[in-house]
Amino acid sequence: MKTKAVVLDDKGIKRTLTRISHEIVEKNKGVENIILVGIKRRGYPIAQRISKIIEQIEGVKIPVETVDITLYRDDLSKLYDQPKLKDADLIDVEGKKVILVDDVIYTGRTVRAAIDAVIHAGRPELIQLAVLIDRGHRELPIRSDYVGKNIPTSRNEVVSVQISEIDGADIVKIDEL
Repeated sequence: MKTKAVVLDDKGIKRTLTRISHEIVEKNKGVENIILVGIKRRGYPIAQRISKIIEQIEGVKIPVETVDITLYRDDLSKLYDQPKLKDADLIDVEGKKVILVDDVIYTGRTVRAAIDAVIHAGRPELIQLAVLIDRGHRELPIRSDYVGKNIPTSRNEVVSVQISEIDGADIVKIDEL
């Protein structure tokens, strides 16, 4: 793949997550009863960063959990004959304001699977969505409550998000196939 453009560097990602953190606090009139749930893989470290920024702003540590959407994917039956349940991380979402966090929203199918997983764990007061990048091309009627950056893309492009906790660097770029 060939890099077409660098959309955010490390400082841009930090500024973007700071803005998202402020928006979360403002929209929810504080941080009471909020839990951040990062969608594996890159959503979790992004949720941890948002939690740290909110703690600096409000002086309150927001719990961060992770959700694995593997068993909630709508294409699972195409991938495996009989899905097997592994030890699942059970998160307490009952009556809480759940903010799902992911790196990129594209078709909406990952978010739909994450919502199913959260609801399977309990009945939250509400579910909101925060994403670093929204690249469009939705196949489901899902939208983000908090968007770091909207990047109109073609289907021949790939939005590549690298997070230092996983990839050793913080950068968002558009690659061409």
